[in-house]
Amino acid sequence: MIKNVILKFIEFLKSGFKKVLQYKKCTIFAIFIFVFILISYKYYQYSYIVKDPSELKRVILTYGNYSILAFLIMQVIQVVVFFIPGEIIQIAGGYIFGTFLGGIISTIGISIGSLLVYYISRYLGRDFVKSMISKNKFKFFQKILKASAQVHMIFLLYLVPGIPKDALAYICGVSDVPVKKFIIFSTLGRLPGIFISTYFGNQMEIGQMSTLIVIAVVMVMLFLIGTLKGEKILKKITKKRH
Repeated sequence: MIKNVILKFIEFLKSGFKKVLQYKKCTIFAIFIFVFILISYKYYQYSYIVKDPSELKRVILTYGNYSILAFLIMQVIQVVVFFIPGEIIQIAGGYIFGTFLGGIISTIGISIGSLLVYYISRYLGRDFVKSMISKNKFKFFQKILKASAQVHMIFLLYLVPGIPKDALAYICGVSDVPVKKFIIFSTLGRLPGIFISTYFGNQMEIGQMSTLIVIAVVMVMLFLIGTLKGEKILKKITKKRH
């Protein structure tokens, strides 16, 4: 009797596993959406910690020897759940670990997150990315990447402040951009912004108010230029190449 029940249960598991494999893409999509929504909810629930560098430092350092790993995972999550402000996390990295180490950890975390996003979007396809990104942004970046030397444009897209860089990683995943070039040039484009942010965070921790004011003014100006004029600048560069 018990043996028959166990055998039936094993058969049930086997048939269930076969169905999961049969609808693998749908299953992965459902899992991704569930995790995305869960992390989004948790972020809004605890966003006050993320926005307070001293509180975030306290939380991260409670992990002791694993504090670097905890921050690295946070940085990866920030890239995947792209509406979480990356600059805040990078500033926190400088506040907690200093300019250099904070910048290195952020760069590694962002690169891992970007690689993960690239492969997720490549596997789940164009319709998935369109459901995640606004139609206008999707069309604009696809057009830019197709109409120009991709390597140069990837670098510029990630260099210009105000461009939604983490959302862009999803679009690159369904473009013709090879993964190696994507990681190399997106990372190079991000480096100045990452280290400016971590330096800002480090100066916050030290309390250098005059330096903070200068950096903040420059960062805000660059961000506004990138947000208001970034797309026009990129369009002009693309036209000059053709």
